[in-house]
Amino acid sequence: MTRLLTVAMLAALLGTPALSQTAPAEPAADAPQVAQAAPEAEGEDDDDEAEEAAAPLTQVQHHDYGPSGIMTRSNRADLAPLTLASGQPVAGEEYALQSGGFYRLPIVADGSAELALSGGDFFRAIWINEVVINDIEIRPMGVHSIEFDAAGEALISFIAIQPGRYTLSIPGSSGESQQAVFNIR
Repeated sequence: MTRLLTVAMLAALLGTPALSQTAPAEPAADAPQVAQAAPEAEGEDDDDEAEEAAAPLTQVQHHDYGPSGIMTRSNRADLAPLTLASGQPVAGEEYALQSGGFYRLPIVADGSAELALSGGDFFRAIWINEVVINDIEIRPMGVHSIEFDAAGEALISFIAIQPGRYTLSIPGSSGESQQAVFNIR
């Protein structure tokens, strides 16, 4: 008898998660309310107009990025290049980025000095797709800084993730022109 009772309790416990997954979810308290259609009286005709009138008043909008997802060309923006040159400003103005946006950022060094850009906080707030240097594509797990010993160009493609204000700056410099500011919304 106890074995039968134990088996019955196990079956009830194992069946509970499946039942809770199929039960209709209750709307969250902050979710927009959707008008419910009144039940039809017997004898009314089922036509398309009645179905259209019963459609929800608000709908959730989903982004349609297509088969390529978030990294499609329609979601990509090319940013103004960062310049690494002795005594020159790194960026002309602050960058305004959208969380979830796909960006390409060129970094150009003129070779006048050995310069680097450092910004661990910025690199942790984005997902780096790739860094391209001399037609060599690098797909890193993470980056803390990038340094140029000679003239050259690098292209970083990334997706902005975490909102906030971040900087890429030349290590050891204190001037505002020696940094690039990124505002992710």
